[in-house]
Amino acid sequence: MADGEAWVYEARYGWDLKTTGVVAVSALFTVALLLPTPEISPYARVLGLPLFGVGGLLMTYIAMSRKVALRIDETGVLLGGTPVRYRTTTAHVPWQDITAVVHWRQPRPADIPWVGVVRRPGAAPLTGPGQGRRARATMQILVPHLPADVVLASRAVNGWRLDRARLAAAVAHFAPGTPVTDVG
Repeated sequence: MADGEAWVYEARYGWDLKTTGVVAVSALFTVALLLPTPEISPYARVLGLPLFGVGGLLMTYIAMSRKVALRIDETGVLLGGTPVRYRTTTAHVPWQDITAVVHWRQPRPADIPWVGVVRRPGAAPLTGPGQGRRARATMQILVPHLPADVVLASRAVNGWRLDRARLAAAVAHFAPGTPVTDVG
């Protein structure tokens, strides 16, 4: 293993407490909806089975995909995409475009931690869907306490675990002087 490889930080989608709980509750409701009981209306079955059955299967797929959610290495920061549309929603930000690595929280509708990058002015736009003017306007409404560019260059810590100490060590190794901070 090369010296740099020891410092690489990589987090992958997998089973965490929240994902396990959502899949377990989805399975419980799906089984309950499939039981032949007259107390459950056909409308509840028609609405509940796709919601809980498909939702639980989707969460299982995401956890079992083991795709990269976040990677920090000598080339920069890889912001892993949604596993269902991984190729089109993954973005790589090179170190020369990064001025800081940030942690922040989305207060509503649930308290969700996020990690992202602050990019230098004039950096090339990130690739993929959800990076245009409409997305920026939406982010200014949904997350008014942060610049839209930071929100669009961030990923929710959902379905994977963030080790903040290892992340900070990797940034310090590959981009000395680049701050890792809490914002918002």
